[in-house]
Amino acid sequence: GTALRLLFKMLFSSSQVGDPRPGQPYKGGNFCAFLPDNREGQKTAMLLKKAFEYGLTFQIKSCNGEERVTWGLIPHKTSWDGGKARSGYPDAQYLREVCTVL
Repeated sequence: GTALRLLFKMLFSSSQVGDPRPGQPYKGGNFCAFLPDNREGQKTAMLLKKAFEYGLTFQIKSCNGEERVTWGLIPHKTSWDGGKARSGYPDAQYLREVCTVL
């Protein structure tokens, strides 16, 4: 089938109150996620967009003394294949699971 590809470009910036080390610079990055291009996938894309707008998609984590942007608690499919174990498809339960989280 066909896929919707969601692209997120997170810029380098400084962390804010509530982040692990407020005021510290952090590394951004490019993030990509996939959804099936069907009615349910498009509905999920809109919910993920709202979650992004509310700042729920990513978090800042400290890794080896360096702050960096990582995926937050909302599960994303970062591969079109490889199955559930590799954050990919096929995963028959994913859309239901992610909509429950959202």
